[in-house]
Amino acid sequence: MEATLTVADDGEGITAELLPRVFDLFSQGERKADRARGGLGLGLAPVRSLIQLHGGSVEASSPGRGAGSIFTVKLPLKHELAALATPGAPAGRARGKMPTALRVMLVDDNIDAAVSLSLLLEAAGDHLVSTYYDATSALEWAAFERPDVFILDIGLPDMNGYELARRLRAMPQFAATLLIALTGYGQLADKVRAREAGFDIHIAKPAEPEEILNALASVRVVAEAERAS
Repeated sequence: MEATLTVADDGEGITAELLPRVFDLFSQGERKADRARGGLGLGLAPVRSLIQLHGGSVEASSPGRGAGSIFTVKLPLKHELAALATPGAPAGRARGKMPTALRVMLVDDNIDAAVSLSLLLEAAGDHLVSTYYDATSALEWAAFERPDVFILDIGLPDMNGYELARRLRAMPQFAATLLIALTGYGQLADKVRAREAGFDIHIAKPAEPEEILNALASVRVVAEAERAS
């Protein structure tokens, strides 16, 4: 058995083109590569991830632009979740060791995008996220915070993400730290430029939340191995 919650509004609606990717991170209508125009809709990516963590699902529908939207959330009832649990094992995360929390520094001047991704990483990945909206502040605090992972936007206002990556790589403590470029620039030339600047991974917007979480998983495996040794 499951509980179903339906929320309907009479707002701007969702176009048929956007509807299949409305839950994608950074996905929106009429968007440019690194700058948003109009509504961001970024909260839907962490919404889907959080609902899936509880064994549920969420769907969106809309007759089209100007006709409102309908969101349907389905969640298993408590006794259904209990039936899925391992017999004799405590519920939830108590069944195993707590995963190693990674220190993640996220740098993006799009405040809504940064906050949404930060919430997603904290809720779905148990990571510790510090968020900065310009490269200068990130550089000032990086040595103090010693992140395990950097996630950098490319189109930053004071210096672009390529230059920020180069400066981080020049710091001995970050010579081998995972650097992820999360950007609207997704052509082959952009990926080559990111690699030359020192990035390990290039993820183009809109990105699936799982793609970002999977990128962090390899670092978490190493951290947990070090903890166990």
